[in-house]
Amino acid sequence: MAETAAEVIHEPSAKEIRLVIGASSAGTIFEWYDFFIYGTLFALIGQAFFPSDNETLQILLVWAGFAIGFGFRPLGAILFGYLGDKLGRKYTFLVTVTLMGIATAGVGLVPSAESIGLWAPAIVIVLRILQGLALGGEYGGAAIYVAEHAPPEKRGFYTSFIQASVVGGFVLSIVVVLVCRALIPEEQFADWGWRVPFLLSVVLLGISLWMRLKLNESPVFRAMKAEGNMSGNPFVESFTYPGNRKRILIAFGVSGILTTIWYSAFFSSLSFLQRDMRLEESIVETVLLIAGFLSMGFYVLVGKWSDKVGRKKPIMIGALLTLILIFPLFWGLGKLANPNLSEAAAANPVVVSGPECTTDPFADLFDREQTACGSILEALTSSGVRYERVPAETLSLSVGGEEITIVDEWLEDSTARRNGIQSALTERGFDFSRQSPPMINLIGILGILLVTAFLSALTYGSVAALLTEMFPPKIRYSSMSIPYHFGAGFLGGFLPLISGFIVARTGDIFAGLWYTWVVVAIGAVIAGWGLKGGPPEDFKDDPV
Repeated sequence: MAETAAEVIHEPSAKEIRLVIGASSAGTIFEWYDFFIYGTLFALIGQAFFPSDNETLQILLVWAGFAIGFGFRPLGAILFGYLGDKLGRKYTFLVTVTLMGIATAGVGLVPSAESIGLWAPAIVIVLRILQGLALGGEYGGAAIYVAEHAPPEKRGFYTSFIQASVVGGFVLSIVVVLVCRALIPEEQFADWGWRVPFLLSVVLLGISLWMRLKLNESPVFRAMKAEGNMSGNPFVESFTYPGNRKRILIAFGVSGILTTIWYSAFFSSLSFLQRDMRLEESIVETVLLIAGFLSMGFYVLVGKWSDKVGRKKPIMIGALLTLILIFPLFWGLGKLANPNLSEAAAANPVVVSGPECTTDPFADLFDREQTACGSILEALTSSGVRYERVPAETLSLSVGGEEITIVDEWLEDSTARRNGIQSALTERGFDFSRQSPPMINLIGILGILLVTAFLSALTYGSVAALLTEMFPPKIRYSSMSIPYHFGAGFLGGFLPLISGFIVARTGDIFAGLWYTWVVVAIGAVIAGWGLKGGPPEDFKDDPV
Protein backbone atom coordinates (compact mmCIF):
# COMPACT_ATOMS: atom_id res chain seq x y z
CA MET A 1 0.00 0.00 0.00
CA ALA A 2 1.42 3.40 -0.97
CA GLU A 3 2.35 5.85 1.76
CA THR A 4 0.34 9.04 2.01
CA ALA A 5 1.84 12.46 2.64
CA ALA A 6 0.41 12.49 6.15
CA GLU A 7 2.17 9.22 6.94
CA VAL A 8 5.61 10.45 5.90
CA ILE A 9 5.50 13.96 7.39
CA HIS A 10 6.32 14.00 11.07
CA GLU A 11 8.14 16.28 13.47
CA PRO A 12 11.72 14.95 13.79
CA SER A 13 12.77 14.19 17.34
CA ALA A 14 15.67 16.01 18.97
CA LYS A 15 17.77 12.87 18.53
CA GLU A 16 16.94 12.69 14.81
CA ILE A 17 17.80 16.37 14.35
CA ARG A 18 21.17 15.89 16.05
CA LEU A 19 21.91 12.89 13.81
CA VAL A 20 20.86 14.80 10.68
CA ILE A 21 23.00 17.84 11.53
CA GLY A 22 25.94 15.77 12.77
CA ALA A 23 26.10 13.36 9.85
CA SER A 24 25.47 16.04 7.20
CA SER A 25 28.02 18.42 8.74
CA ALA A 26 30.68 15.74 9.16
CA GLY A 27 30.26 14.64 5.56
CA THR A 28 30.49 18.25 4.42
CA ILE A 29 33.67 18.77 6.45
CA PHE A 30 35.27 15.69 4.92
CA GLU A 31 34.23 16.59 1.40
CA TRP A 32 35.52 20.16 1.65
CA TYR A 33 38.70 18.84 3.27
CA ASP A 34 39.19 16.77 0.14
CA PHE A 35 38.72 19.83 -2.06
CA PHE A 36 40.75 22.28 0.04
CA ILE A 37 43.81 20.13 0.72
CA TYR A 38 44.93 20.99 -2.82
CA GLY A 39 44.90 24.71 -2.01
CA THR A 40 46.46 24.28 1.43
CA LEU A 41 49.46 22.52 -0.15
CA PHE A 42 49.58 24.80 -3.20
CA ALA A 43 53.36 25.36 -3.03
CA LEU A 44 54.24 21.64 -2.98
CA ILE A 45 51.58 20.83 -5.57
CA GLY A 46 53.30 23.32 -7.88
CA GLN A 47 56.70 21.70 -7.41
CA ALA A 48 55.35 18.19 -8.00
CA PHE A 49 52.97 18.66 -10.92
CA PHE A 50 53.60 22.13 -12.43
CA PRO A 51 57.38 22.67 -12.10
CA SER A 52 58.77 25.81 -13.72
CA ASP A 53 61.79 28.06 -13.36
CA ASN A 54 59.28 30.90 -13.41
CA GLU A 55 57.86 30.95 -9.87
CA THR A 56 54.94 33.19 -10.83
CA LEU A 57 53.93 30.87 -13.67
CA GLN A 58 54.21 27.83 -11.39
CA ILE A 59 51.83 29.36 -8.84
CA LEU A 60 49.39 30.50 -11.53
CA LEU A 61 49.30 26.98 -12.97
CA VAL A 62 48.50 25.59 -9.51
CA TRP A 63 45.64 28.06 -9.14
CA ALA A 64 44.50 27.21 -12.67
CA GLY A 65 44.19 23.59 -11.56
CA PHE A 66 42.30 24.83 -8.50
CA ALA A 67 39.97 26.85 -10.74
CA ILE A 68 39.29 23.95 -13.12
CA GLY A 69 37.73 21.98 -10.27
CA PHE A 70 35.48 24.92 -9.52
CA GLY A 71 34.67 25.37 -13.18
CA PHE A 72 33.03 21.94 -13.26
CA ARG A 73 30.96 22.55 -10.13
CA PRO A 74 28.01 23.95 -12.15
CA LEU A 75 27.93 20.78 -14.28
CA GLY A 76 27.91 18.73 -11.08
CA ALA A 77 25.11 20.93 -9.79
CA ILE A 78 23.05 20.26 -12.92
CA LEU A 79 23.71 16.51 -12.88
CA PHE A 80 23.32 15.83 -9.18
CA GLY A 81 20.63 18.47 -8.75
CA TYR A 82 18.57 16.53 -11.30
CA LEU A 83 19.21 13.26 -9.48
CA GLY A 84 18.49 14.86 -6.09
CA ASP A 85 15.09 16.10 -7.25
CA LYS A 86 14.26 12.79 -8.97
CA LEU A 87 15.80 10.11 -6.73
CA GLY A 88 16.16 11.82 -3.38
CA ARG A 89 18.50 13.96 -1.31
CA LYS A 90 20.13 11.20 0.74
CA TYR A 91 21.36 8.85 -1.99
CA THR A 92 22.55 11.66 -4.22
CA PHE A 93 24.98 13.06 -1.70
CA LEU A 94 26.13 9.53 -0.86
CA VAL A 95 27.28 9.33 -4.48
CA THR A 96 28.97 12.76 -4.36
CA VAL A 97 30.96 12.04 -1.21
CA THR A 98 32.15 8.72 -2.67
CA LEU A 99 33.28 10.34 -5.91
CA MET A 100 35.09 13.08 -4.00
CA GLY A 101 36.95 10.66 -1.72
CA ILE A 102 38.16 8.49 -4.59
CA ALA A 103 39.30 11.48 -6.69
CA THR A 104 41.18 13.05 -3.77
CA ALA A 105 43.02 9.86 -2.91
CA GLY A 106 43.91 9.61 -6.58
CA VAL A 107 45.80 12.92 -6.46
CA GLY A 108 48.03 11.43 -3.76
CA LEU A 109 48.90 8.52 -6.07
CA VAL A 110 49.79 10.49 -9.23
CA PRO A 111 53.54 10.33 -10.02
CA SER A 112 55.34 13.66 -10.25
CA ALA A 113 55.96 15.54 -13.50
CA GLU A 114 59.62 14.61 -13.15
CA SER A 115 58.61 10.94 -13.50
CA ILE A 116 55.90 10.95 -16.17
CA GLY A 117 56.11 14.43 -17.70
CA LEU A 118 52.96 16.17 -18.85
CA TRP A 119 50.83 13.15 -17.93
CA ALA A 120 51.15 14.21 -14.28
CA PRO A 121 49.36 17.60 -14.56
CA ALA A 122 46.89 16.09 -17.05
CA ILE A 123 45.85 13.36 -14.59
CA VAL A 124 45.66 15.83 -11.72
CA ILE A 125 43.37 18.07 -13.79
CA VAL A 126 41.07 15.12 -14.56
CA LEU A 127 40.87 14.31 -10.85
CA ARG A 128 40.16 17.96 -10.05
CA ILE A 129 37.30 17.83 -12.57
CA LEU A 130 35.83 14.81 -10.76
CA GLN A 131 36.18 16.67 -7.46
CA GLY A 132 34.37 19.67 -8.93
CA LEU A 133 31.53 17.49 -10.20
CA ALA A 134 31.17 15.90 -6.77
CA LEU A 135 31.23 19.22 -4.93
CA GLY A 136 28.59 20.57 -7.29
CA GLY A 137 26.18 18.00 -5.90
CA GLU A 138 27.34 17.95 -2.28
CA TYR A 139 26.47 21.40 -0.99
CA GLY A 140 22.90 21.51 -2.27
CA GLY A 141 22.19 18.02 -0.97
CA ALA A 142 23.52 18.61 2.53
CA ALA A 143 21.98 22.08 2.86
CA ILE A 144 18.54 21.01 1.66
CA TYR A 145 18.59 17.82 3.70
CA VAL A 146 19.16 19.74 6.94
CA ALA A 147 16.79 22.59 5.97
CA GLU A 148 13.95 20.18 5.17
CA HIS A 149 14.32 18.58 8.60
CA ALA A 150 14.43 21.90 10.44
CA PRO A 151 11.45 23.76 11.92
CA PRO A 152 11.01 27.10 10.09
CA GLU A 153 11.88 29.19 13.14
CA LYS A 154 15.24 27.40 13.52
CA ARG A 155 16.15 26.84 9.87
CA GLY A 156 18.93 29.43 9.80
CA PHE A 157 20.43 28.06 13.01
CA TYR A 158 20.35 24.41 11.95
CA THR A 159 21.68 25.00 8.42
CA SER A 160 24.43 27.29 9.72
CA PHE A 161 26.26 24.15 10.86
CA ILE A 162 26.58 23.20 7.17
CA GLN A 163 28.07 26.64 6.47
CA ALA A 164 30.47 26.28 9.41
CA SER A 165 31.42 22.84 8.09
CA VAL A 166 32.90 24.40 4.96
CA VAL A 167 35.34 26.25 7.21
CA GLY A 168 35.71 23.00 9.14
CA GLY A 169 36.99 21.32 5.98
CA PHE A 170 39.62 24.03 5.62
CA VAL A 171 40.57 23.72 9.31
CA LEU A 172 40.83 19.93 9.04
CA SER A 173 43.09 20.24 6.00
CA ILE A 174 45.48 22.46 7.99
CA VAL A 175 45.37 20.16 11.06
CA VAL A 176 46.30 17.16 8.95
CA VAL A 177 49.10 19.06 7.20
CA LEU A 178 50.56 20.29 10.51
CA VAL A 179 50.42 16.79 12.03
CA CYS A 180 52.12 15.34 8.96
CA ARG A 181 54.79 18.05 9.07
CA ALA A 182 55.41 17.22 12.74
CA LEU A 183 55.71 13.48 12.11
CA ILE A 184 57.58 13.52 8.80
CA PRO A 185 61.00 15.19 8.42
CA GLU A 186 60.86 18.37 6.33
CA GLU A 187 62.80 17.03 3.33
CA GLN A 188 60.74 13.84 3.23
CA PHE A 189 57.49 15.79 3.59
CA ALA A 190 58.45 17.94 0.58
CA ASP A 191 59.44 14.79 -1.34
CA TRP A 192 56.55 12.41 -0.62
CA GLY A 193 54.97 13.22 2.76
CA TRP A 194 52.59 15.80 1.28
CA ARG A 195 50.77 12.89 -0.39
CA VAL A 196 49.63 11.47 2.96
CA PRO A 197 46.85 14.07 3.51
CA PHE A 198 45.39 13.13 0.13
CA LEU A 199 45.50 9.40 0.84
CA LEU A 200 43.79 9.92 4.21
CA SER A 201 40.63 10.87 2.33
CA VAL A 202 39.92 7.15 1.96
CA VAL A 203 39.57 6.89 5.74
CA LEU A 204 37.37 9.99 5.85
CA LEU A 205 35.25 8.56 3.03
CA GLY A 206 34.59 5.41 5.06
CA ILE A 207 33.55 7.43 8.12
CA SER A 208 31.30 9.70 6.06
CA LEU A 209 29.53 6.81 4.34
CA TRP A 210 29.00 5.03 7.66
CA MET A 211 27.39 8.13 9.16
CA ARG A 212 25.24 9.07 6.18
CA LEU A 213 23.92 5.55 5.60
CA LYS A 214 22.20 5.88 8.98
CA LEU A 215 20.09 8.77 7.73
CA ASN A 216 16.54 8.60 6.40
CA GLU A 217 15.34 10.43 3.35
CA SER A 218 14.16 14.03 3.76
CA PRO A 219 10.52 14.18 4.95
CA VAL A 220 9.72 16.85 2.36
CA PHE A 221 11.00 14.63 -0.47
CA ARG A 222 9.12 11.62 0.91
CA ALA A 223 5.92 13.66 1.06
CA MET A 224 6.33 14.86 -2.55
CA LYS A 225 6.94 11.29 -3.67
CA ALA A 226 3.90 10.02 -1.78
CA GLU A 227 1.71 12.72 -3.34
CA GLY A 228 3.12 12.12 -6.81
CA ASN A 229 4.22 15.77 -6.91
CA MET A 230 7.59 15.13 -8.49
CA SER A 231 9.23 17.21 -11.19
CA GLY A 232 9.32 15.77 -14.68
CA ASN A 233 12.56 17.55 -15.58
CA PRO A 234 14.02 19.57 -12.68
CA PHE A 235 16.67 21.26 -14.84
CA VAL A 236 14.17 22.59 -17.40
CA GLU A 237 11.60 23.52 -14.76
CA SER A 238 14.24 25.50 -12.85
CA PHE A 239 14.16 28.01 -15.71
CA THR A 240 10.45 27.77 -16.61
CA TYR A 241 8.86 27.81 -13.15
CA PRO A 242 7.14 31.21 -12.64
CA GLY A 243 9.51 33.73 -11.06
CA ASN A 244 12.45 31.33 -10.95
CA ARG A 245 14.66 33.17 -13.42
CA LYS A 246 14.65 36.21 -11.17
CA ARG A 247 15.29 34.01 -8.13
CA ILE A 248 18.23 32.35 -9.91
CA LEU A 249 19.74 35.75 -10.76
CA ILE A 250 19.43 36.86 -7.13
CA ALA A 251 20.95 33.59 -5.88
CA PHE A 252 23.83 34.02 -8.33
CA GLY A 253 24.51 37.54 -7.04
CA VAL A 254 24.43 36.42 -3.41
CA SER A 255 26.75 33.50 -4.22
CA GLY A 256 29.22 35.90 -5.82
CA ILE A 257 29.31 37.98 -2.65
CA LEU A 258 29.82 35.14 -0.20
CA THR A 259 32.27 33.10 -2.22
CA THR A 260 34.70 35.90 -3.13
CA ILE A 261 34.74 37.09 0.48
CA TRP A 262 35.30 33.52 1.72
CA TYR A 263 38.25 32.83 -0.59
CA SER A 264 39.76 36.24 0.07
CA ALA A 265 39.50 35.61 3.83
CA PHE A 266 41.12 32.18 3.75
CA PHE A 267 42.99 31.39 0.53
CA SER A 268 44.09 34.88 -0.50
CA SER A 269 45.42 35.43 3.01
CA LEU A 270 47.17 32.04 2.91
CA SER A 271 48.95 32.82 -0.35
CA PHE A 272 49.62 36.45 0.62
CA LEU A 273 51.26 35.58 3.95
CA GLN A 274 53.24 32.60 2.68
CA ARG A 275 54.39 33.87 -0.68
CA ASP A 276 54.32 37.67 -0.70
CA MET A 277 55.09 38.33 2.97
CA ARG A 278 57.40 35.29 3.23
CA LEU A 279 56.17 34.02 6.60
CA GLU A 280 57.23 30.57 7.71
CA GLU A 281 54.73 28.08 6.29
CA SER A 282 54.05 26.44 9.65
CA ILE A 283 53.33 29.84 11.23
CA VAL A 284 50.83 30.76 8.53
CA GLU A 285 49.12 27.38 8.80
CA THR A 286 48.92 27.61 12.59
CA VAL A 287 47.48 31.13 12.61
CA LEU A 288 44.93 30.23 9.93
CA LEU A 289 44.06 27.08 11.86
CA ILE A 290 43.26 29.11 14.97
CA ALA A 291 41.37 31.76 13.00
CA GLY A 292 39.38 29.15 11.09
CA PHE A 293 38.50 27.16 14.20
CA LEU A 294 37.37 30.22 16.15
CA SER A 295 35.42 31.60 13.20
CA MET A 296 33.25 28.48 12.85
CA GLY A 297 31.18 29.86 15.71
CA PHE A 298 30.57 33.08 13.76
CA TYR A 299 28.62 31.18 11.08
CA VAL A 300 26.37 29.54 13.66
CA LEU A 301 25.70 32.86 15.42
CA VAL A 302 24.84 34.60 12.13
CA GLY A 303 22.57 31.73 11.08
CA LYS A 304 20.72 31.93 14.39
CA TRP A 305 20.52 35.73 14.17
CA SER A 306 19.02 35.49 10.69
CA ASP A 307 16.09 33.48 12.09
CA LYS A 308 15.08 36.68 13.90
CA VAL A 309 16.06 39.52 11.55
CA GLY A 310 15.82 37.75 8.20
CA ARG A 311 18.45 36.63 5.68
CA LYS A 312 18.95 39.91 3.84
CA LYS A 313 20.23 42.07 6.70
CA PRO A 314 23.39 40.06 7.60
CA ILE A 315 24.28 39.60 3.93
CA MET A 316 24.02 43.30 3.11
CA ILE A 317 25.94 44.34 6.25
CA GLY A 318 28.74 41.90 5.43
CA ALA A 319 28.95 42.97 1.78
CA LEU A 320 29.05 46.69 2.54
CA LEU A 321 31.62 46.29 5.33
CA THR A 322 33.79 44.25 2.96
CA LEU A 323 33.79 47.06 0.40
CA ILE A 324 35.03 49.42 3.11
CA LEU A 325 37.52 47.14 4.90
CA ILE A 326 39.04 44.67 2.42
CA PHE A 327 42.02 46.85 1.41
CA PRO A 328 42.83 48.20 4.91
CA LEU A 329 42.70 44.66 6.33
CA PHE A 330 45.28 43.34 3.87
CA TRP A 331 47.45 46.43 4.26
CA GLY A 332 47.45 45.67 7.98
CA LEU A 333 48.40 42.04 7.34
CA GLY A 334 51.38 43.21 5.29
CA LYS A 335 52.63 45.63 7.92
CA LEU A 336 52.36 43.06 10.72
CA ALA A 337 53.68 40.06 8.79
CA ASN A 338 56.84 41.59 7.31
CA PRO A 339 57.37 45.11 8.71
CA ASN A 340 60.85 45.46 7.18
CA LEU A 341 59.57 44.70 3.68
CA SER A 342 56.69 47.15 4.03
CA GLU A 343 58.86 49.90 5.50
CA ALA A 344 61.62 49.41 2.93
CA ALA A 345 59.09 49.56 0.08
CA ALA A 346 57.74 52.85 1.44
CA ALA A 347 61.16 54.38 2.13
CA ASN A 348 62.86 53.11 -1.03
CA PRO A 349 60.35 52.93 -3.88
CA VAL A 350 61.30 50.60 -6.70
CA VAL A 351 61.09 52.05 -10.21
CA VAL A 352 61.54 50.05 -13.42
CA SER A 353 62.05 51.84 -16.73
CA GLY A 354 62.37 50.45 -20.22
CA PRO A 355 60.72 49.67 -23.55
CA GLU A 356 57.82 47.17 -23.71
CA CYS A 357 57.71 47.23 -19.93
CA THR A 358 54.91 44.74 -19.27
CA THR A 359 55.15 41.21 -17.94
CA ASP A 360 53.57 38.18 -19.57
CA PRO A 361 52.94 35.63 -16.76
CA PHE A 362 52.21 32.81 -19.25
CA ALA A 363 55.12 33.49 -21.64
CA ASP A 364 57.02 30.32 -20.72
CA LEU A 365 53.88 28.16 -20.95
CA PHE A 366 53.09 29.24 -24.52
CA ASP A 367 56.74 29.54 -25.58
CA ARG A 368 56.50 33.29 -25.97
CA GLU A 369 59.52 35.49 -25.43
CA GLN A 370 59.39 37.66 -22.32
CA THR A 371 60.75 41.15 -22.82
CA ALA A 372 63.84 42.14 -20.84
CA CYS A 373 61.82 44.63 -18.82
CA GLY A 374 59.05 42.07 -18.32
CA SER A 375 61.53 39.58 -16.87
CA ILE A 376 62.66 42.15 -14.29
CA LEU A 377 59.03 42.84 -13.37
CA GLU A 378 58.36 39.12 -12.95
CA ALA A 379 61.31 38.75 -10.56
CA LEU A 380 60.03 41.65 -8.47
CA THR A 381 56.48 40.26 -8.40
CA SER A 382 57.63 36.79 -7.31
CA SER A 383 59.62 38.50 -4.54
CA GLY A 384 56.56 40.34 -3.25
CA VAL A 385 57.97 43.78 -4.13
CA ARG A 386 55.72 46.58 -5.33
CA TYR A 387 57.11 48.71 -8.14
CA GLU A 388 56.37 51.66 -10.38
CA ARG A 389 56.83 51.54 -14.16
CA VAL A 390 58.16 54.47 -16.17
CA PRO A 391 58.31 54.37 -20.01
CA ALA A 392 61.86 54.80 -21.34
CA GLU A 393 64.04 53.80 -24.26
CA THR A 394 66.60 51.95 -22.12
CA LEU A 395 66.14 49.38 -19.37
CA SER A 396 66.90 50.48 -15.82
CA LEU A 397 66.07 49.55 -12.23
CA SER A 398 66.32 51.98 -9.33
CA VAL A 399 65.61 51.75 -5.60
CA GLY A 400 65.05 54.96 -3.63
CA GLY A 401 66.49 56.92 -6.55
CA GLU A 402 69.69 54.84 -6.67
CA GLU A 403 70.21 52.88 -9.86
CA ILE A 404 71.01 49.14 -9.67
CA THR A 405 73.23 47.66 -12.35
CA ILE A 406 71.39 45.02 -14.42
CA VAL A 407 73.95 42.38 -15.38
CA ASP A 408 73.57 40.23 -18.50
CA GLU A 409 73.19 37.03 -16.45
CA TRP A 410 69.94 38.37 -14.97
CA LEU A 411 68.38 38.54 -18.41
CA GLU A 412 69.42 34.99 -19.29
CA ASP A 413 68.64 33.01 -16.11
CA SER A 414 65.49 33.44 -13.97
CA THR A 415 67.10 32.12 -10.79
CA ALA A 416 70.14 34.38 -11.12
CA ARG A 417 67.83 37.30 -11.90
CA ARG A 418 65.66 36.78 -8.82
CA ASN A 419 68.61 36.13 -6.52
CA GLY A 420 70.55 39.11 -7.88
CA ILE A 421 67.66 41.52 -7.53
CA GLN A 422 66.83 40.29 -4.04
CA SER A 423 70.48 40.66 -3.01
CA ALA A 424 70.62 44.24 -4.31
CA LEU A 425 67.37 45.11 -2.56
CA THR A 426 68.51 43.47 0.68
CA GLU A 427 71.43 45.90 0.77
CA ARG A 428 68.87 48.69 0.67
CA GLY A 429 66.74 47.52 3.58
CA PHE A 430 64.47 44.88 2.07
CA ASP A 431 64.17 41.58 3.96
CA PHE A 432 63.48 38.43 1.92
CA SER A 433 64.23 35.88 4.61
CA ARG A 434 61.47 33.66 5.96
CA GLN A 435 59.76 35.64 8.69
CA SER A 436 58.86 34.68 12.26
CA PRO A 437 57.11 37.81 13.58
CA PRO A 438 56.99 38.55 17.32
CA MET A 439 53.97 37.35 19.29
CA ILE A 440 52.31 40.76 19.37
CA ASN A 441 52.37 40.85 15.55
CA LEU A 442 50.98 37.32 15.34
CA ILE A 443 48.12 38.30 17.63
CA GLY A 444 47.43 41.27 15.35
CA ILE A 445 47.47 39.01 12.28
CA LEU A 446 45.08 36.62 14.02
CA GLY A 447 42.77 39.53 14.85
CA ILE A 448 42.69 40.71 11.23
CA LEU A 449 41.99 37.18 9.99
CA LEU A 450 39.11 36.90 12.46
CA VAL A 451 37.65 40.14 11.09
CA THR A 452 37.83 38.80 7.51
CA ALA A 453 36.25 35.55 8.71
CA PHE A 454 33.45 37.48 10.40
CA LEU A 455 32.74 39.31 7.14
CA SER A 456 32.53 35.91 5.49
CA ALA A 457 30.17 34.61 8.18
CA LEU A 458 27.83 37.58 7.75
CA THR A 459 27.41 36.80 4.05
CA TYR A 460 27.54 33.00 4.28
CA GLY A 461 26.03 31.91 7.60
CA SER A 462 22.38 32.10 6.55
CA VAL A 463 22.68 31.26 2.85
CA ALA A 464 21.63 27.60 3.04
CA ALA A 465 18.36 28.63 4.71
CA LEU A 466 17.91 31.53 2.28
CA LEU A 467 18.36 29.41 -0.85
CA THR A 468 16.09 26.65 0.50
CA GLU A 469 13.32 29.16 1.15
CA MET A 470 13.72 30.82 -2.26
CA PHE A 471 12.81 27.81 -4.41
CA PRO A 472 9.88 25.36 -4.71
CA PRO A 473 10.50 21.95 -3.09
CA LYS A 474 10.04 19.79 -6.18
CA ILE A 475 12.89 21.52 -8.06
CA ARG A 476 14.76 22.89 -5.03
CA TYR A 477 17.93 20.78 -5.38
CA SER A 478 18.46 21.89 -8.97
CA SER A 479 17.23 25.47 -8.61
CA MET A 480 19.48 26.39 -5.69
CA SER A 481 22.51 24.34 -6.80
CA ILE A 482 22.76 25.80 -10.30
CA PRO A 483 23.12 29.51 -9.40
CA TYR A 484 25.08 28.76 -6.25
CA HIS A 485 27.71 26.73 -8.06
CA PHE A 486 27.90 29.04 -11.06
CA GLY A 487 28.55 31.88 -8.63
CA ALA A 488 30.82 29.97 -6.28
CA GLY A 489 32.46 27.96 -9.06
CA PHE A 490 33.36 30.71 -11.49
CA LEU A 491 33.44 33.87 -9.38
CA GLY A 492 35.02 32.32 -6.28
CA GLY A 493 36.96 29.39 -7.65
CA PHE A 494 38.77 31.52 -10.21
CA LEU A 495 39.61 34.20 -7.62
CA PRO A 496 43.15 32.95 -6.79
CA LEU A 497 44.00 32.66 -10.49
CA ILE A 498 42.50 35.98 -11.57
CA SER A 499 43.79 37.98 -8.60
CA GLY A 500 47.23 36.36 -9.04
CA PHE A 501 47.24 37.33 -12.72
CA ILE A 502 46.27 40.93 -11.82
CA VAL A 503 49.15 41.11 -9.33
CA ALA A 504 51.56 39.70 -11.92
CA ARG A 505 50.49 42.23 -14.53
CA THR A 506 50.42 45.29 -12.26
CA GLY A 507 53.24 44.57 -9.82
CA ASP A 508 50.98 45.63 -6.95
CA ILE A 509 50.60 42.80 -4.42
CA PHE A 510 47.28 44.31 -3.30
CA ALA A 511 45.79 44.88 -6.76
CA GLY A 512 44.19 41.42 -6.88
CA LEU A 513 41.77 42.56 -4.17
CA TRP A 514 40.01 44.70 -6.77
CA TYR A 515 38.53 41.50 -8.18
CA THR A 516 36.89 40.76 -4.83
CA TRP A 517 35.74 44.37 -4.48
CA VAL A 518 34.06 44.52 -7.90
CA VAL A 519 32.28 41.15 -7.55
CA VAL A 520 31.02 42.03 -4.07
CA ALA A 521 29.86 45.46 -5.26
CA ILE A 522 27.86 43.98 -8.15
CA GLY A 523 26.45 41.24 -5.90
CA ALA A 524 25.44 43.80 -3.29
CA VAL A 525 23.44 45.73 -5.90
CA ILE A 526 21.65 42.54 -6.99
CA ALA A 527 20.99 41.40 -3.41
CA GLY A 528 19.80 44.83 -2.32
CA TRP A 529 17.40 44.95 -5.24
CA GLY A 530 16.11 41.38 -5.12
CA LEU A 531 16.19 39.98 -1.59
CA LYS A 532 13.19 40.38 0.67
CA GLY A 533 13.76 42.05 4.01
CA GLY A 534 12.10 41.17 7.28
CA PRO A 535 11.64 37.82 9.07
CA PRO A 536 12.22 34.69 6.97
CA GLU A 537 9.32 32.85 5.36
CA ASP A 538 8.79 29.46 3.75
CA PHE A 539 8.68 29.35 -0.04
CA LYS A 540 5.72 31.10 -1.59
CA ASP A 541 4.75 31.49 -5.23
CA ASP A 542 4.57 35.24 -4.72
CA PRO A 543 7.04 37.35 -6.75
CA VAL A 544 10.48 37.48 -5.14
